[in-house]
Amino acid sequence: MQLLMQQMVNGIALGSIYAMIALGYTMVYGTIRLINFAHGDVYMLGAFLGYYLFTVLGVNWMLALLITMGVIAVVGVLIERIAYKPLRHSTRVAALITAIGVSYLIQNLMIYFVGPEMRAFPAPIEVKMFKVFGLIVNSKQLLVLAVTITVMIALQIIVQHTRMGKAMRAVAVDQDAAQLMGINVDRVISFTFALGSALAGLAGILVGIYYNSIQATMGTAPGLKAFIAAVVGGIGSIPGAMIGGYLIGILETLVTYMGGAMYKDAVVYGLLIIILLVLPSGLLGKSVREKV
Repeated sequence: MQLLMQQMVNGIALGSIYAMIALGYTMVYGTIRLINFAHGDVYMLGAFLGYYLFTVLGVNWMLALLITMGVIAVVGVLIERIAYKPLRHSTRVAALITAIGVSYLIQNLMIYFVGPEMRAFPAPIEVKMFKVFGLIVNSKQLLVLAVTITVMIALQIIVQHTRMGKAMRAVAVDQDAAQLMGINVDRVISFTFALGSALAGLAGILVGIYYNSIQATMGTAPGLKAFIAAVVGGIGSIPGAMIGGYLIGILETLVTYMGGAMYKDAVVYGLLIIILLVLPSGLLGKSVREKV
């Protein structure tokens, strides 16, 4: 039982990473109904920027987190302005295909400039072990968990209790009506992409710190699983993205613990199918009816 609980701790740490990336997915979709498949590659850019700040410039890890979030937020806004804004009134399929194209473009550009090989990420913090109720928890796991929970609380405050958050919710309901009420829709959408991309950049550095390795293709699998986490939790719901991330992280870890490491991805996709069949709107999603 103790070994099982230890695996749960590892699953929570992994789930925190999925949850952090899923928050960006759910924010963008909740505001403009766009599935930004380039989000995983934005997370990869954050990891490499953090790597550059640590290894080349020797920046303190806390300052590197802030710089990375700021730079990647700008990258997210540029992607939205260049690739998505011209297609805002096009079909959803056109926007979806464009998002996939942007994802492959970013990934292959990074492979061209930095190479496809894995790189060792520096360890900016000292790894310490703590014993809590008989379970071993290290400082990296505590850091990832603390940052993820803090970010979720901050996002909830921004969305529910700030003027920009109210504007985001208004745009999510009806863009045209929001614009008629004086809301700058372009600014709201840019803010949403900036915030979501900043979280992806933060997740990239945390993954580098946690696993001590990064590579140009690292955004594909975690990005897809984070999207699944957002769907499972209820895409558009911030607490839902967190729950979905933790659920998938724990599920993957337990499947691996039981000797099914080769099948952990299949189990995750199976969970997605079951959730969509039983609860199409996700665990915390709201059922929305559309007039035809």
